[in-house]
Amino acid sequence: MTRRLIECVPNISEGRDRAKIDAIAAVVETVEGVRLLDVDPGKATNRTVITFVGEPGPVCEAAFRLIKKAQELIDMRTHKGEHPRFGATDVCPLVPISGISMEEAAKYARGLAERVGKELAIPVYCYEAAASEEKRRNLANNRSGEYEGLPKKLKDPAWKPDFGPAEFTDSVARSGAMAIGARNFLVAYNVNLNTTSTRRANAIAFDIREAGRKVKQADGSEQQVPGKLKTVKGIGWFIEEYGIAQLSLNLTDITVTPVHIAFDEACKSAAERGIRVTGSELVGLIPKQSLLDAADFFLARQERSLGISEREKIKIAVKSLGLDDLGPFDPGKKVIEYMLEQDGTERLVRMDLKRFSEETAAESPAPGGGSVAAYVGALGVSLGIMVANLSAHKRGWDDRWEEFSKWAVVGEKLRNELLFLVDEDTRAFDRIMAAMGLPKGSPEEQAARKNAIREATKGAINTPLRTMQVCVESMDLMKAMAQNGLKASVSDAGVGALCARTGALGAYLNVKINCAGLDDEAFKGDVLNKAEDLKRRAEALEAEVMGLTLAKV
Repeated sequence: MTRRLIECVPNISEGRDRAKIDAIAAVVETVEGVRLLDVDPGKATNRTVITFVGEPGPVCEAAFRLIKKAQELIDMRTHKGEHPRFGATDVCPLVPISGISMEEAAKYARGLAERVGKELAIPVYCYEAAASEEKRRNLANNRSGEYEGLPKKLKDPAWKPDFGPAEFTDSVARSGAMAIGARNFLVAYNVNLNTTSTRRANAIAFDIREAGRKVKQADGSEQQVPGKLKTVKGIGWFIEEYGIAQLSLNLTDITVTPVHIAFDEACKSAAERGIRVTGSELVGLIPKQSLLDAADFFLARQERSLGISEREKIKIAVKSLGLDDLGPFDPGKKVIEYMLEQDGTERLVRMDLKRFSEETAAESPAPGGGSVAAYVGALGVSLGIMVANLSAHKRGWDDRWEEFSKWAVVGEKLRNELLFLVDEDTRAFDRIMAAMGLPKGSPEEQAARKNAIREATKGAINTPLRTMQVCVESMDLMKAMAQNGLKASVSDAGVGALCARTGALGAYLNVKINCAGLDDEAFKGDVLNKAEDLKRRAEALEAEVMGLTLAKV
């Protein structure tokens, strides 16, 4: 069952006093089940973006505690900064990550807003999916006038807060107001320019943001002319900390306008104005897929193979977008999936070769033949990918790069699945051990234990069966490379096929031995028939690839 997860990204109006920032962020981790992912302060903006994730209830509790602590420590009467703001916790969006709809996230947002208004006496405006009316969906509308305009705004019936006081009390004078909402994943993204001119930076921002700019007509009237990119908000500003102007962009739907398209259009508009983009900067976290898509975009432009490792793609994305322009970029601290990785889920594949061999040799039944079979298969498909990538890069074969790139992409998918199966085989064994450890006193407990062992055993059979399937699928890659790939690397395709056959037959032995103790004859018969067929196919394909290879060496 998919775990219900939401992300919360409160922006607090303090970016300079590290003691206050840390004290506010620390309350997040006082809630069990919530993980603090990132704390990203900005001196010039005097604003910090805090990111945490967990199940909806605990996340809302952590958000409330953070808002309360910010109310205690931040005095808006003395706040100055480059970024628009109207409260100590200026904005607090809930973002559905998995197992929860936007509608559900909006309900949680309104529940949090009601609690903040009631218990903390802070005026709260609900925005995006949690908005009470259309004009409040846009965050900028809710924040118009900023903190300085609150005394007037709170008196306006049209802008009565959704929750909390509708008057500028002494308490509100200190805390300001805030916006709470539910929205899609937003990427806060700054593009660096080789200019100090805010006016020119704004001009570029107006070129590309969806709202565009107002243009004076011949009759003196003004007309709003849209910009190039949908779901993009943006302004230009000067950052004294870096001594440059930036485009400050919010990409509110990266499925419509991804990061690499925003960057590319910024480069074009800047060049038209005699300005160069020197790099870019992420504020907060980014989904891994955004960087992988960026890498594919720039690789395709270079007519290079897209079938390279995730690690290499991340490097290419970082360099292509200039994410290390202003300082080192650590994907482990900026990519949300890497931050969420649980310790121990990839225990084996994170080991070096020496440590893996030592672990296998240890006095323990796991890792065993199943994990080794999957790893040998992964090495085999890696060789096939290597031949595809070398072929895509061969001088004189420039018009064939896409052909080999497609094969490499297929291979990367198979390689990653085999690496997953390296650890999954050990996890399957652990599940059997856990089932065998269940109590067996009463008849009911005995029946439950027997059923748990049966189901865990089926999992331990299906895992090597899947290893067989993936190894056999990978041999199509080796065959294609032996037939059409770089002749100088044909032996590598042959070795890859040998590894794939070894992986398939090794997994076959695990299927057989795990089936021996299963009492579900129908399941066992079906699995063994599939395994025998895969074994025959693996042997036939290996012989075919070896024939092609030996004819060329």
